[in-house]
Amino acid sequence: MGGNLTVKQLEDKANSIRKDIVRMLEEAGSGHTAGPLGLADLVTTLYFDIMKNDPKNPAWDERDFFFLSNGHCVPVQYAAMAEAGYFPKEELMTLRKWGSRLQGHPERTKLLGLENTSGPLGCGVSQGAGVAYTLQYIDKQPRWVYVITGDGELDEGNIWEAAMFAGKYKLSQLIVFVDRNNIQIDGNTENVMPLEDLASKWRSFGWHVQEIDGHNIESIQDAVGMAKAIENRPSVVITHTIPGKGIDFMEYDYHWHGVPPNHEQAKKALHELRTLRGKITGEHE
Repeated sequence: MGGNLTVKQLEDKANSIRKDIVRMLEEAGSGHTAGPLGLADLVTTLYFDIMKNDPKNPAWDERDFFFLSNGHCVPVQYAAMAEAGYFPKEELMTLRKWGSRLQGHPERTKLLGLENTSGPLGCGVSQGAGVAYTLQYIDKQPRWVYVITGDGELDEGNIWEAAMFAGKYKLSQLIVFVDRNNIQIDGNTENVMPLEDLASKWRSFGWHVQEIDGHNIESIQDAVGMAKAIENRPSVVITHTIPGKGIDFMEYDYHWHGVPPNHEQAKKALHELRTLRGKITGEHE
């Protein structure tokens, strides 16, 4: 998939995905809200414009790889996959239910199209680096590995072990996005464990670094184009996002990191998303 939609069409898909995230989490009664909403633009752009992927053949041997390291944000991946046709949208309402393929963290063996199982934070960059090494040095295949990691997740030492490994082996087919939303479950990242100067940290490990607005689809597209043009090192894109994006009472509030909306909150949130915060009138609820 990818490459045939306009920016406006991608923006509309991201908004649709946000609505599905709210519905899923309300139905589940548990889960993480702020992060998935903030990642909708990035994940939409990856699935519908950038990555080689085939919903009808998830194991396609020419596909690109996508690892969601901050697995608690998986509602955004499930919503994007359903939008793309990997499985029926109705299945989204089984999120976190007993026996569902859509668990609170991705489980690779339960759902075709998932590349990794997560839970413990800090593993996705290592997993992606391992695949990128194999593609570059063993299989010698021109496929790309995309990883999303949270900024709070960078507190995990495993991330920096992977950064050293990827830098040493100049894994140019590896592109990592850091979801820089400045929150984690206990508060703001700079209060819990300061990360700045984050760009300099990654550069010191031998990575090419870019910083972008994670809600600007053209910036995401341009950043990936630049990363693919860098042939002698891995790339990291520090992607500045707003947690709870699109819903006024959720934006920037770390308390929404790990709680779902109740019925009234979901109704209010969906109204904001449907009307683009009042920009559209004559909405039918």
